[in-house]
Amino acid sequence: MAKKIYDKVKLQMEKAIENLKHEFTIIRTGRASTALLEGIRVAYYGAQVPITQVANVVIPEVRLIEIKPWDKSVLPEIEKAIRKSDLGLSPLNDGKIVRLKIPALTEERRRELVKRIGKIAEDHRVELRNIRRQAKEDLKELETKKVISEDERFKATEKIGQLTNEYIGKIDESLVHKEKEIMEV
Repeated sequence: MAKKIYDKVKLQMEKAIENLKHEFTIIRTGRASTALLEGIRVAYYGAQVPITQVANVVIPEVRLIEIKPWDKSVLPEIEKAIRKSDLGLSPLNDGKIVRLKIPALTEERRRELVKRIGKIAEDHRVELRNIRRQAKEDLKELETKKVISEDERFKATEKIGQLTNEYIGKIDESLVHKEKEIMEV
């Protein structure tokens, strides 16, 4: 029974790390990335669809994204969706392709982004601690119901604590890597 809880905790923590990495990829670092456009949806034949379903997105240069729609009639919709997004980028439409020039980050903006990713990392650390706390409660309940012994609960709690520390270490690694990426661009 304690093994089930451990496996559940490990899965939840793995998902938290994946979520953190995904949130980090969305944050703009002054470098062009298709991940910047992931959350943007375009009105196409009455439905809101991701840009990647109506166009080919390429990165020809470090600070440039080109969006080549398969149907030219969707160009204004792509342009409108990008303007409405919180990217802060101005699309350039030449009638065939929408280009997004990624401006270089100022020192002040870099510092803001570092603070923002620090906050995101801390939120994920708290999430891991909450997962650990819930697992401890579940183990205590199993002990109360006499499903596991006090020793088994103690060992499982210790193992989950080590797992939590391991995943917090992964968060810290990701944070250091992202900070370096932001500050060195």
